[in-house]
Amino acid sequence: MKKRIVRMITMACVMMMLVAMMAVPAFATGGNVSGAVEGTWNAAQGQIKDIVNNVVFPLIDMILAVLLFVKIATAYMDYRKHGQFEFTAPAILFACLLFSLTAPSYIWNILG
Repeated sequence: MKKRIVRMITMACVMMMLVAMMAVPAFATGGNVSGAVEGTWNAAQGQIKDIVNNVVFPLIDMILAVLLFVKIATAYMDYRKHGQFEFTAPAILFACLLFSLTAPSYIWNILG
């Protein structure tokens, strides 16, 4: 049992030393942090826009569409069972789907 504890402490120390040796501080040139962030954004802006427009928004749209159809189906089953149609959740999902479908046309005007 004592060997196991010593081995765990040794392994933790080795890992901490590796993390300390691999850590490299990042400094902005001349202390201008906002300039460094803007420079990074300008350098990667095209790639980020392509990924968000071609991957992220379609994925969100697909998930919301599936959730909308599932919620409409469950609301219809509840309607058949209880005679009352709950439209709040399908309406919210539909609004979110419309928002995410139209977001690529205006989101980049807001973000720059």
